[in-house]
Amino acid sequence: MAQIQMPHMPHFEGFDVLARSHLSVLKLFLLYALPLSIIPPAMIYYAGISYGGNLLPVLSVTQLQIIGVVFFLAELAMTFLVALLIQRLGEVVDIKPAFEDAYKLAVVVPTPLWLAPLFLFIPSFLLNLTVGALAIMASGALIFYAVPAILKVEEEGHAMLLSGSILAAGLVAWAAMMYLTLFTWNVVTSTMFM
Repeated sequence: MAQIQMPHMPHFEGFDVLARSHLSVLKLFLLYALPLSIIPPAMIYYAGISYGGNLLPVLSVTQLQIIGVVFFLAELAMTFLVALLIQRLGEVVDIKPAFEDAYKLAVVVPTPLWLAPLFLFIPSFLLNLTVGALAIMASGALIFYAVPAILKVEEEGHAMLLSGSILAAGLVAWAAMMYLTLFTWNVVTSTMFM
């Protein structure tokens, strides 16, 4: 009987450089997570003002600002929550990653998701839906590329297991953030915020 072989874990030197860097959580937050977290709410605001009624429902400036602020704060909080979750998931493969390393992973992996809203400059629902789906897949791939280097998981099976666990947790975190945004959207579009 033939054995099933797992695909070889890819190796990129860029992740090794990131893993060896001693960027503090504060620096990563201020210089990476904070600026990139501005893009999605700013682009939603832009699309709401520019294409209201076509690409997005018609919302007032105040409604768009409230939705943007909630989404922005949720993104920032989620980087820390996901980093804590990554630390805990390390126990699955008997490692205890430092919070600094877990935070590196938590802020590097969603980069495609932070950049995808730039396509809102183009008022095409289908294009933006496609780009969003590709960004989710790219973020998933980044997890599998980054885990061995950043979290220093040498055994390939453990790296695959941990990567899959982090991917599942990340998708749950992303869904929770989308739910919060849609909930906020629902609240601000009620009559009391018109």
